[in-house]
Amino acid sequence: MSEDLDSNFARVVRLAEAAGLPGVTVGTSYGTPALLVKDKSFVRMKDGDTLVVMCAREEKEMLLELDPRLYFETDHYKGWPAMLVRLSEIDDQSLTGRLVAAWREKAPKRLAATFSERDQPLSPTS
Repeated sequence: MSEDLDSNFARVVRLAEAAGLPGVTVGTSYGTPALLVKDKSFVRMKDGDTLVVMCAREEKEMLLELDPRLYFETDHYKGWPAMLVRLSEIDDQSLTGRLVAAWREKAPKRLAATFSERDQPLSPTS
């Protein structure tokens, strides 16, 4: 793996851990590092600066329009419930929010019910 991919994925893992997302494991998806919940990928690295994030289609459309500097898609992801995030542009608090939302998209309902964002920090302390 490239140095950027390694360090950016380490950031993603650190933020997911700090958010206290239950049932998360590190694995791979399409040959790249990924975070999984109950063996379902909810985010994965596309390249050294790009994270593929699962999301509801309605939310995706809104975010793509709201901040194209952070969120984008390629033809491959059009119509799919996933968007691309520029890791070099997104701050930790916003990325944590995207990780939580993506986790909720893929986590089983019972597991999701055990997670309360109110009890979690908005961004991790280093």
